Amino acid sequence: MTRLTANDVRCAIFASTLQQSDWPSADVVAAAISSVLADLGLAGCLSQMAQEFGDHPDSACERMRWADLVCSWLAPAPDGSLEVIA
Repeated sequence: MTRLTANDVRCAIFASTLQQSDWPSADVVAAAISSVLADLGLAGCLSQMAQEFGDHPDSACERMRWADLVCSWLAPAPDGSLEVIA
């Protein structure tokens, strides 16, 4: 189990291979977050997100809005972090 801030989760969702058309379940989202963090680390997710905003700002904004929506599907822990179990 990893505790992440909501911003960390949004960034990981943004950098993941999840697609807006998939409408993934919370379990699939948690697995994707764990996978992308294992592959890229949080710094790599941030770097990928920054590059997308630089290269494709319009589509990156749309993906970030979707990542924010997906993040809202996950229940926060009492301290405000999100528990990702996968």
